[in-house]
Order: sequence, then C-alpha cells, then structure tokens
Amino acid sequence: MYSDDDYIMLSAINHYVHCPRRCGLIHVYGLWSDNMFTSRGNIMHERADSEENEWRDEKHIVRSLIVISKRLGLSGKADIVEFTDDDGIIIPYPVEYKSGKPKKNISDSAQLCAQAMCLEEMMNLSIEKAAFYYGTPRKRYEIDITEGLRNATEDIIIKVHDMVKNRKVPEAKYEKKCNTCSLKDLCMPGTGRKKVSWYIKGLYSTNEEAS
Repeated sequence: MYSDDDYIMLSAINHYVHCPRRCGLIHVYGLWSDNMFTSRGNIMHERADSEENEWRDEKHIVRSLIVISKRLGLSGKADIVEFTDDDGIIIPYPVEYKSGKPKKNISDSAQLCAQAMCLEEMMNLSIEKAAFYYGTPRKRYEIDITEGLRNATEDIIIKVHDMVKNRKVPEAKYEKKCNTCSLKDLCMPGTGRKKVSWYIKGLYSTNEEAS
C-alpha cells in the first residue's frame, strides 16, 4: 500500500517506457512543454475529456473516469470506460484514445493495462480485454490483458516509483526519437551533465526548490 502522497500518474508509465529521462523530467522535476505532437494528443482527448456520459444500446459510456490503485500507488483518468451488464455483473471495458498510430513498444499497452488493474481493484473483478482508438488509422484496436503484460506493467510501475522517490533522473542521451520530443530543449541531449544540472536549478526561484 502507498500513501496518497506517493501515488504516481498513469501517464508516467507511458513516459517511462518511451524514455526514462523524459519521465523523470516530467514527474520528478515537473517540467513540461508542448509541441505539435502533444497538441494533437490534446485535441484527440477533448471529446473523451468532456465528461459527457451516455448510453449506447446496452453500454453505459463514462468519460474521464478517475481511477486509482492503492496497491500499486497509481491515480489518473481513464479516457472512456464502457460498462456492460453480463447477467447482473457489470463489466468495465477501458478505451484509451491516442492521436498517433500503434506503438512498437509496450508504452501504450502498459498504461492501458494499469488502467484495467485500477478498475479491477476498485470494482473487485477481473478485466480480460481493453482497447485503443488511434487517430491516424481512425481505428479501434483491442488488446488482451494477459499475465505477461500485467507483470511487465507492474515492473515498470516499481521502476517509476523508485525514480520519483529517490529523485534519480537518467542523464541525457541523444537518440533519433529526441527530435520529436516536446522536452528536447529542456532535456538538452548531448549537453554536459553539469550544464544541464545548472539549467534545471535555474528554472526555480532561489526561494523554491523542485518538488
């Protein structure tokens, strides 16, 4: 069990898989910057974040649902959760909206799996499937919440908790994916460690430390 102060955001899971340093800059130092890719994501989430719930046939569609897990120390929002009644048992089906296309790594799948595990704990049931809606192909993709995915997701969660607790942010290392990262100018890949440290300290006033 984690205390409320130790909870990490669901998005940190995705950030960590994509780039541990990006995760640290956001969730340890509190840095953020938008670019066209993050802006597209914001637009994609406007509908899901509207908090306008509705019924479609036998499905109750809930948007922007707050989910938490005391066991995993997680909190965040599920874009959409579709609830169906299966012989008196309410089954949740989380659907995550993404502006791009399916990833080669498990960054998206781990985040969605974590949402499912939060819902399982909250509702005391088991979730076997969930889905993404990707904006580029404009198509829904269903995934299985397997034991292997669960184990991989929990391992990532532990690593993020360790990073946040110990405030250990990896050093910058340039990779091709850095070119599309909204934090590239703040991360400064290829810049000396000391200069980066001075820069981050300079983002805060002399009377305020990073929290």
